[in-house]
Amino acid sequence: MGRKTRRWLFALSLLGSLTAHAGSPVWAIHGDHNTVYLAGSVHLLKADDSRLPSAFDRAYGGSKALVMELDISKVDPMEAASWMMEHGMLQGGTTLRATLGEERYRRVSAEAERLGVPMEAADLLQPWALGLQLMEMQYVQLGFDPQQGVEQQLQHRAQADGKPITGLETMDEQLGALQSMSPSDQARFLDMVVTEMRDVETETQSVVAAWRTGDSAKLAALLSDEYKSFPALYRLLVTDRNKRWVPQIEKLLHGNQDYFVIVGALHLVGDGGLLDLMRKDGYKPESVN
Repeated sequence: MGRKTRRWLFALSLLGSLTAHAGSPVWAIHGDHNTVYLAGSVHLLKADDSRLPSAFDRAYGGSKALVMELDISKVDPMEAASWMMEHGMLQGGTTLRATLGEERYRRVSAEAERLGVPMEAADLLQPWALGLQLMEMQYVQLGFDPQQGVEQQLQHRAQADGKPITGLETMDEQLGALQSMSPSDQARFLDMVVTEMRDVETETQSVVAAWRTGDSAKLAALLSDEYKSFPALYRLLVTDRNKRWVPQIEKLLHGNQDYFVIVGALHLVGDGGLLDLMRKDGYKPESVN
């Protein structure tokens, strides 16, 4: 796995090219009587670099409701923790050491120790769940704040303005994609995290800069090489979810009010991306500058 994997991991954590001529991370798709704004988001930003591109203001101001991957305003932290306890733990007395083997386990243990994760607790987690935990802690250590991410900012704004928020999927659907991976793919996912995440900061900054300006050619160069590096993971986290979301977005286009749909920017990517799928269904997304 090459160094671009680090950029892809950031994209998938808690981004994709748009088209060759995009100048904005926000797109407008017109129905018969309304407009659906479709935006690519970055789920984590640094506090000193958290201002959203101006196209977000235009789309937000013109919309009556927000639609996100997951309606985070309705996520109960206790419910989320309970879900992870039920679905993210190894079963039947199996341990992470036995699941990974000694060499992998040694590398994972060193990384967990660096990030302050006790192996007594990590040893009980499925590889995908530990991978998410280590990745999240790495980004927090680098100064990325989930509270400054695109969705969190828009959620707070919508709640203050009384705008309704809905989700395209449930927490079970979102996290269940990783849970459904085979044991070997889960181990590979954890390998990616452990191998690549220490060097993410500089390259992540490049991704965020390209996202801000809608520099899709740069995003394509940063990310597209990784689409083939782990096809099973890409299918579970991106392609399959896009196919489930398109009918929901198209249903919004039959309404009489404007909507603002925000998804991770990787979901807008070329073949099989939301923009591509919408074009194939006869819609003509326009960049919002």
